[in-house]
Amino acid sequence: MKDIASPAHSPADHPAIPQGKTGILLANLGTPDDHTYWPMRRYLNEFLSDKRVIDYPWWKWQPILQLIILTKRPFSSGAAYESIWDKEKGESPLMVITKDQTAAIAAQMQDRHGDQVMVDFCMRYGNPSTISKVRAMVAAGCERILFFPLYPQYAGATTATANDQFFRALMQEKWQPAARTVSAYFDHPSYIDALATSIENAYAAQDTRPELLVVSYHGMPKRYLMEGDPYHCQCQKTTRLLQERLGWEKTELRTTFQSQFGPEDWLQPYTVEEVARLAKDEGKKSIAVVAPAFSADCIETLEEINEEIKESFEEAGGEDFLYIPCLNSDAPHIDALCDIIDQNLGGWVAD
Repeated sequence: MKDIASPAHSPADHPAIPQGKTGILLANLGTPDDHTYWPMRRYLNEFLSDKRVIDYPWWKWQPILQLIILTKRPFSSGAAYESIWDKEKGESPLMVITKDQTAAIAAQMQDRHGDQVMVDFCMRYGNPSTISKVRAMVAAGCERILFFPLYPQYAGATTATANDQFFRALMQEKWQPAARTVSAYFDHPSYIDALATSIENAYAAQDTRPELLVVSYHGMPKRYLMEGDPYHCQCQKTTRLLQERLGWEKTELRTTFQSQFGPEDWLQPYTVEEVARLAKDEGKKSIAVVAPAFSADCIETLEEINEEIKESFEEAGGEDFLYIPCLNSDAPHIDALCDIIDQNLGGWVAD
């Protein structure tokens, strides 16, 4: 297949154009361009204005957001980001890791499919934007795009809003490529195996085995579950499959939810409260925490889990707190993601 050629059956003087590629566009949540006030405010404004994230009526929510939250929160969120910022690369950990994941997947896709495919990434909020990356793929000659939100469990506020933005990007193209989206992979055997392997390796490196593994997922309002969002059920299944793959007893794992925001009841138990209860009421001195809902370490894992939640456990009497990093660009994770991609490329690339 030629990368640049005149279209079939075209006149002899037709200019050569890029053609025939399949784009693989990875997507994650997003990151501010910097941890200072204005970049943080722009990022938070885009994120918290998304109706998939906060579905209150515009007239009720926007005055609160613009006049109160965005006046104060960029300072506190900026301080949290600064505590984990990669000073050497001048980027957030999520950006650094996503670039590494993209490079690793691109290399493996090149080995599997050669120049038939093009791999890139975008962010739902912030940069690089979904619209800019879809446009770049179309300009590069991608006649098909496989859009892959890197969220193992589906939620309206993550997978769906990423897909929404992808479709908005397609709406701006005169000549739309064919499009597919990758569904949630919460129960994919390769993903579960990669997750279990990371836990086994982390435990093997410890002198003393943790008494309990807390499996902490990002939270969401309980109302969303009642309205039909499958996220809670998929999280529970991920934990069950993980427990079965590890060969552990059910009592050795505990599913919790973190990052609650606002006045509503969210999915429970809350991680920050549960780890304190484990130390205070159950006398646990040593626990480990893993976060299967995140494909890459970010503010919710590096700052919230490894700082705030760790502090909650220790202040309640806990002693040894082990955070098990996300799968990031670990080889088993990249292999799993590439397997999922190949399953979704059926009929689009030659073997």
